[in-house]
Amino acid sequence: MDDRFNTIAGWALFGGIVALGLSSLSGHYFQADKEHRPEKMGYAIEGVEEEAGAGGAAELPLPNRLAAGDVAKGEATFAKCKACHTADQGGASGIGPNLFGIVGKPIGKHAAGFAYSADLSGHGGNWDFANLDAWLKNPKAFAAGTKMSFAGLPKGEDRANVILYLNSLGSNLPLPAAEAAPAADAPADAGASEAAPDAAASEATPGA
Repeated sequence: MDDRFNTIAGWALFGGIVALGLSSLSGHYFQADKEHRPEKMGYAIEGVEEEAGAGGAAELPLPNRLAAGDVAKGEATFAKCKACHTADQGGASGIGPNLFGIVGKPIGKHAAGFAYSADLSGHGGNWDFANLDAWLKNPKAFAAGTKMSFAGLPKGEDRANVILYLNSLGSNLPLPAAEAAPAADAPADAGASEAAPDAAASEATPGA
């Protein structure tokens, strides 16, 4: 009986020693692994960073977008708005006001008899190109209490096209002049290279 007890105790002690040794060994391994871990954890997904970078690109100024815009594309994009708006001359307002001739008209007062929200009718100003661009981008940001539930058009090109289409519907206001692209800085050595021949010429012709 004592021999059996001693055997079991011996194996239990041996198992404990082995477990302790493995624990110590694994601790050293993972500590060393931490020292060699990559700077960025996880896996890179191809195309994700590129899309994020493209989304953060700055928009062209509105005059430039209008100059490059397309009325036909604006009409196609405006199809999203037809569930609530009409755009025919003399057309009745629906869920939203009729938009014929809207460009250049006072904000929140264009369609007679339409119940505009207080935030929109009290906004002030006219539906010029800049206000239309801001409105189409985010109606709630433009007038927090607006009744329009449309989230907006995030792409500047789409907004410019829609503005051109609306402008063609009885308004036809002149477009603002496109802004000139910033001139590239001249290389520093270009000035030095131009100055060098002049210096040489003055040395060759004393008193010039």
